[in-house]
Amino acid sequence: MRVLPVAEARWWSRPMARLLIMIALLVGVAAVVDALAAGMATGPVGGLVGGGLGAAFAMWVYAMAVRATERRHVMELLPGREEAVSALWRWTLAGLALFTVTIGVIAVFGGYRVAGWGSFGGAVTVFGTMCAVAVVEELLFRGVLFRIVEEMAGTWGALLVSGVLFGAFHLVNPDATGWGALAIAIEAGLMLGAAYAATRSLWVPIGVHLGWNAAEAGIFGVTVSGSGAESHGLLEATMSGPAALTGGAFGPEASVVAILVCSVPTVLFLRMARRRGHLHRRPRRASQGGTTADVQVAGAAVGCS
Repeated sequence: MRVLPVAEARWWSRPMARLLIMIALLVGVAAVVDALAAGMATGPVGGLVGGGLGAAFAMWVYAMAVRATERRHVMELLPGREEAVSALWRWTLAGLALFTVTIGVIAVFGGYRVAGWGSFGGAVTVFGTMCAVAVVEELLFRGVLFRIVEEMAGTWGALLVSGVLFGAFHLVNPDATGWGALAIAIEAGLMLGAAYAATRSLWVPIGVHLGWNAAEAGIFGVTVSGSGAESHGLLEATMSGPAALTGGAFGPEASVVAILVCSVPTVLFLRMARRRGHLHRRPRRASQGGTTADVQVAGAAVGCS
């Protein structure tokens, strides 16, 4: 990637300006995608088409914004199509397996019970909708927030900020609770941030996020992140028992089980990031012995590792 000399840099290429511009863009995209998905998610075909179109539109806007403000190829959504599809499916299956382990542990302790069969078409519809949800949220929280904050505050600062804000983002849901938001920040915010830090590919957190949500609502028929939406997945199920086990009205993501299960891949991703040299320190300021050009070069290196 070619880094602009200081004299050529424009105000919109500065990290804070890019952060604000891209957050505004992605929030607008999220509103459009939500409307599109809701309007088309009346059946399996509509759900898949609406979710796919919403995801594609969000990625296109993100890529155009990165090229305009950072003047580089969007390496975090590369390499080629075949590699991207392979990574997406592989990590989607990993996310599905992760939630299966979580709900399995809850079931062992009596917190989850299958009441009957639901709808295969409903499961497909949920999967389509979750494609758009996973892509938009990962572009916003890992592609924009984590990546750009990392330029200013290093990897640990980016993990903290993106994780906390990811949890807070779910407070707008109808059945949200403070504990649920904190649990989401710990189990998902940190895990997905660590996944991006380790691989520098957005397909990894997108896949894990998609697999987890699709399994949660589309297969096991339980509430996603306090959304308050009635699940129409493959299974009809009931949850009962203490909130620490089941997550209460917020759903399994507010359970202690989810936090413990997700802590395992979080640690593994962070160890991988350390081995690969992907844990970056906060760039030096000019007053600490560096120059403005040094900081720009450091920030560019973080974004393209």
